This record gives sequence, C-alpha cells and structure tokens, in this order.
Amino acid sequence: MSDAIRTAARAVIRDVPDFPKAGIVFKDITPLLADARLFHDVAGALAAPFSGKGVTHVVAIESRGFILGGPVATILGAGFVPVRKPGKLPSRSIREDYALEYGTDALEMHVDALTSDCRVLIVDDVLATGGTAAAACALVSRAGGQLVGYSFLIELAALRGRGRLPDARAEALLVY
Repeated sequence: MSDAIRTAARAVIRDVPDFPKAGIVFKDITPLLADARLFHDVAGALAAPFSGKGVTHVVAIESRGFILGGPVATILGAGFVPVRKPGKLPSRSIREDYALEYGTDALEMHVDALTSDCRVLIVDDVLATGGTAAAACALVSRAGGQLVGYSFLIELAALRGRGRLPDARAEALLVY
C-alpha cells in the first residue's frame, strides 16, 4: 500500500472526542469519503493485498463497512454481502452476539448469503477490540464460507483486536 495514500488518508481523518459515548475518540472518515480521488485510492489500497487470492465475496459490516466494502468488492470482481444490525435484513438470517469496546451488540446475515465454495474477505472501517469482526467471521463460518482475510481502514492497536480474530490475513491501511 502506498505511503502517499496512507499519509493523505491520515491527514483528513479527524478525531471526535466523546462520541458515541464519553471516553471514546471516534475516527470520522467522512472527509476521506468526500474526496473522490482519495476515496478511490483508499478502496484500491484495501483491495490490493487480496487481489489474485480468489475472493468471491466481500462481507461488509454495517454501516461504514458498507461504504468501503462496496468499492472493494467491485475492484476484486466479487459479490457483496451485507452484515447488518438485528432486524434490518428482509429475509431469513443468522445472528451472532458480540461485545464491543463500549457495550454489546449483535450482527445478522442472510442464511443463504454464502455457500461452501465462497471465498470471503471481511471489510470494515475500524478494527478496535475485534468483537465486530470476530462476529462477522462467525457468521461467515456458520454460513459455510471460507475466510480469506480481513481488510480494515483503521486499526486501533492499543485495543488489541487483532488477537481476537480467527487466524487469517488481517490488513489495516492505518494503525493508530
């Protein structure tokens, strides 16, 4: 991944203290998304480590993961599978509960979204404690998909989320 892309992305991502709760420093990526060239370059950088790895599906996590996952899927020539908060999917789904750095939540995916021949890349905006990505991985496994790896825009290394992920390649464009 290009150092120029990393530098440009880091320069526009802003910290928002005490959001969504006191003590959390939220990484606001909206300025990055508003810059068409940078957004394009970042999507390419997120896809690049997995190019040629046989990825057939990108599983992206609601909601900022959707924004990044769609372009990554297009670049890789892969299908897109949304993983959503409970009650948001229109068809029968499977559910996985998980803990995050400021509470608990759950994710759902359509029960028929993946099959055993699907090779999956999980995409999300931030790797923090790893709970969200690990829950998405559990859904991929339960649906029969084969995990190829994870691609994150940001990793908050101090929260050690990488250690909670099942063994697969994990890439992050920016590490804080």
